[in-house]
Amino acid sequence: MSEGASSARGIHWTNVITVVSAAILIGTEIIGAGMATGWAIAGLFGFGEIGAYVLEALFVAAACFIIFNFVRRAAKIERFFDR
Repeated sequence: MSEGASSARGIHWTNVITVVSAAILIGTEIIGAGMATGWAIAGLFGFGEIGAYVLEALFVAAACFIIFNFVRRAAKIERFFDR
């Protein structure tokens, strides 16, 4: 029982909540901008509906990669666990 209690004490919940909250805020903005960019570029060059979906998917995938890197780097600065 003491092992579970010691592992729970090692978590810095304020750091976890801060990073997750920032990731949600930044993630929604980046994903929204990615979808809008895909839609705008497809409309500008006349790619049609399918082309818009493909560009939106590409930009959203890039946004997810950016969010992943943000959380990874933020976790290095704001430690989640005691080491």
